[in-house]
Amino acid sequence: MPAETAPQARTWMAFPRPGATLGDDAASAEAARKAWATTANTIVDHQPVTVVVDPVARTDATRLLSGDVDVLEAPLDDFWMRDTGPSFVLDDGRLGAVDWVFNGWGANAWSTWTRDARIAAVVAEAAGAERIPSLLVNEGGAIHVDGEGTVLVTETVQLDPRRNPYADRARVEEELARTVGASDVVWLPRGLTRDYDGLGTRGHVDMVATFASPDVVLLHAQPDAGHPDHLVMPQVRAALEQATDATIVELPAPATLTDDDGPVDWNYVNHVVVNGAVIACAFGEPAADDRARGILADVYPGRQVRSVDAREVFARGGGLHCITQQQPSVGDR
Repeated sequence: MPAETAPQARTWMAFPRPGATLGDDAASAEAARKAWATTANTIVDHQPVTVVVDPVARTDATRLLSGDVDVLEAPLDDFWMRDTGPSFVLDDGRLGAVDWVFNGWGANAWSTWTRDARIAAVVAEAAGAERIPSLLVNEGGAIHVDGEGTVLVTETVQLDPRRNPYADRARVEEELARTVGASDVVWLPRGLTRDYDGLGTRGHVDMVATFASPDVVLLHAQPDAGHPDHLVMPQVRAALEQATDATIVELPAPATLTDDDGPVDWNYVNHVVVNGAVIACAFGEPAADDRARGILADVYPGRQVRSVDAREVFARGGGLHCITQQQPSVGDR
């Protein structure tokens, strides 16, 4: 599986449709649609974008998406393409698409996934990729690769008894080797506090750490002792330091600590790398947003750093990385 900094052919997304994630409040639902659409409309300035749209959302998608964005109509349950779509891989110039088992982030009571479980195959066919089926319950947001065989995971996702009740580390590592070419699996102990409540994933790694390059890991930091992740992140950092000699660069959290549902999981790790640019999360905090853009510009030299307000996305359980999935360019590693 190539690094996200490798040349990309396309970004895949899904458009919000009615359901538990979108909510019943009309104004809030429209804000969510605009956040997803703004992300797609920003990325398409840099590379092709295809958005999978449920038939019930076609009118809203047509209204809000740029005419430069391609649309693929297919039934959806939810709209987190990173998790329901395939993880693209390359093998001798051929494009593959790993189709993980998706069960609603561990069979959450609020989640339905009958249609979403088929989306990886739909996207793989549309992309002209060879589908690579897997029996591992996994999501794209639960792995981060460096493009050279190292993959970051968390113990609370791949070893989740509601995902993979019969798996152990060895079995997970064998399957990651078969599917994404992992030769070194780095196990982090957990994810952010908010990720274990409500609409959370119970520990997706793309909310805590990512590779800017094989030698540089970006790590979420929570400097405020009033937030529970102030105690969580040193545990994650210790695991990283023990497992890798990569340079760790911290991305400090914005100042906001809570919302109506408790401690927030706002972070700048959950950004999107595209051709020539980085699409960063913004949270309406100019000083913190600017600081994050500066750090991202330093670790991704030569890429334009652009911000998209991600608060409506985070309110629904994820970030900008969670709603996108990159398709690598064939022939470019």
